[in-house]
Amino acid sequence: MISFIIPIYNSEAYLRACIESVLHQGTPEIEVILVDDGSADGSMGIAQAYAEQDKRVKVIEQAHAGQSAARNKGLKHAKGAYIAFVDADDAITEDWSEKHLAAIEGVDYVQSGYKRVQDSGFRIQDSEVRIQKSPRFVYQFTSPCMRLYRKQAIEGLRFEEGMIYEDVLWSVDLWLSGAKCRMIEDTGYLYTVNPNSTTSSPHPEAQKKVMGELKKRLLKAPWSKKTIVFYTMIRLQLHFWKS
Repeated sequence: MISFIIPIYNSEAYLRACIESVLHQGTPEIEVILVDDGSADGSMGIAQAYAEQDKRVKVIEQAHAGQSAARNKGLKHAKGAYIAFVDADDAITEDWSEKHLAAIEGVDYVQSGYKRVQDSGFRIQDSEVRIQKSPRFVYQFTSPCMRLYRKQAIEGLRFEEGMIYEDVLWSVDLWLSGAKCRMIEDTGYLYTVNPNSTTSSPHPEAQKKVMGELKKRLLKAPWSKKTIVFYTMIRLQLHFWKS
């Protein structure tokens, strides 16, 4: 069974499309864990309505503590042998689960790409996984989404709570753990360009904090894995400069 973990915070404009996309997966064995992070809009009502209609949907409510705390809580309640994260303003194509399950034999997680779309659903960019061995391609995506994980492979990993850009640290910790990955050329994750998302505007203090956490990991990492952290730091700093 795949446990889909969806953190929710004031996402009523996107939430129905997100949940529907997960419920319409070709894989029958799924559970959908909706973790409402203290939403002040109608998100909780939407989540509860789906839970009443479909036994595969579970709703967890918490006081506002951030996306990391919501994902961590979802992990605690997940019962599936496989884990997938979907953000509440995104969606996935109907064959997403099927393609990732078909590729996970012998590895700890499967990495794919995404389509970048506007609110209207208009596709503006395909970001495909490039199956090459250079760091530029192996460590090209730092989002925990666009992946299917074996639950046992991420048992010891948790998202850093109380900070922005926690996705980067999660991915670095995953890479440092030595988890085996298979990359597939799929863009079935539909990433919505949301102008109200947390990272749509600069956060200087948060940027400084995440770079500090990466420096700690760089110092602790064995020599064979320092390239992973160093390369991520360079890419992230370039991203901050551009924004």
